[in-house]
Amino acid sequence: MKHLKQMAFLIAISFAIISCTSTKTALFDHYSYQKTTEIKVNANQLMSKAVTPYSTHKVEVESLILEIEKLTEYEKNKPNNEITFEMWKVLTDKEKNLLAGFFKNWNEKGILSPVFMEESKKQVLDALDLLIQYEIKKDKQSKEELLDLINLNT
Repeated sequence: MKHLKQMAFLIAISFAIISCTSTKTALFDHYSYQKTTEIKVNANQLMSKAVTPYSTHKVEVESLILEIEKLTEYEKNKPNNEITFEMWKVLTDKEKNLLAGFFKNWNEKGILSPVFMEESKKQVLDALDLLIQYEIKKDKQSKEELLDLINLNT
């Protein structure tokens, strides 16, 4: 009987460890937080310029995209960081309606309308805010909000 109790205890502990391991989330990362905040500020400023010709801001767009690619690569290689990496993939997908899609649209059209620019900017900045909040809090609510946005865009 004693062995049965010990076995049951070991099985329960094993399940607890497995369930904790499968739901691990990367810890707060100051670098990720800082770079995401910088990208948000830069994206906001650059997107506001979409009412002027893309060609005059092409270098700025390419520079921001390079910064985003660097951060995406960093996030990809961070352990237990699948959710943040997936969100960066959505933001950088030119076929989606977030940041890379906005820049693609601006490039193709040359100039965007103020209404389109403002609405797109709101969506992108809200997505970046969710990323920032998730990085800060790493709680269930911020995780679910980020996952909802990822699922809406996949």
